[in-house]
Amino acid sequence: MLELIHVKGNSYYFASPAKIGLYRINETDVVLIDSGNDASAAKRILRTINEQGWRLVAIYNTHSHADHIGGNAYLQKNTGCRVFAKGLEAAYTNHPILEPLTLFGAYPPKELRHKFLLAEESVAEPLGEGELPQGLTSLSLSGHAMDMVGFLTDDGVAFLGDALSSQETLEKYKICYIYDIASYLETLRRLPDIKADVYVPSHAAPTEDIAPLALYNTEATQAVAEDILRLLKTPMNFEALLSALLTQYDAPLNFQQYGLVGSTLRSYLAWLKNEGRVNVVFENNFLCWKAI
Repeated sequence: MLELIHVKGNSYYFASPAKIGLYRINETDVVLIDSGNDASAAKRILRTINEQGWRLVAIYNTHSHADHIGGNAYLQKNTGCRVFAKGLEAAYTNHPILEPLTLFGAYPPKELRHKFLLAEESVAEPLGEGELPQGLTSLSLSGHAMDMVGFLTDDGVAFLGDALSSQETLEKYKICYIYDIASYLETLRRLPDIKADVYVPSHAAPTEDIAPLALYNTEATQAVAEDILRLLKTPMNFEALLSALLTQYDAPLNFQQYGLVGSTLRSYLAWLKNEGRVNVVFENNFLCWKAI
């Protein structure tokens, strides 16, 4: 775990639960794409960087989820490196309590305030093209997170963050966290248009052809929407719908899943309502959803 893998040219990644990209901008200086989920992972990453005789000068976060920014604080403290994130992702990186707050919809209970959802604060600067080193360009990949980006190196390696999930993950869980369904589907549609020799998703195997996995993710996302619509032939309030959906997927509910899947289900409902495929009715002071 956390083995440094050479992809090609100056492009590398650390093998970890959420892959961490590394790009050499010259003989001595390197930048990271994300930083892992905690200080322990960051410590091992920094040890490898030092052993190579390199110097970490910046971290470019794809998005602000804790498993991608959890190592920022340790690395920033021990190297003085700068941290960059796009738009609202910079705000969430500076104030990571916003992640569990967003999932819960209010100040989160302690069950949602742990390292997998609540990273240590780091100082993130807004990411613009002027902050990128030569050889690295950003890719707009919103959907899974508000302002998520990927990065394309001049070696032809595309780091895709959480723009899509592995087939194994989707087969196991059926529903994965998505902030904005419409943007997510649009990102999936555009992924094959990114000209790269190797695509490195954070939670799937690197590949030379991203189109089949993008299509699988698209179909899986649409399948969840169809399952929701079938359930909503009879009006349901949110809690009843969440229970019915997770029962169908044989997915036991706990506090973390309530936050992640619950937030995603609300995203589906908002998208379906915007698309004119569901509506709401108020019954006995319950807001109920109903397929049209």
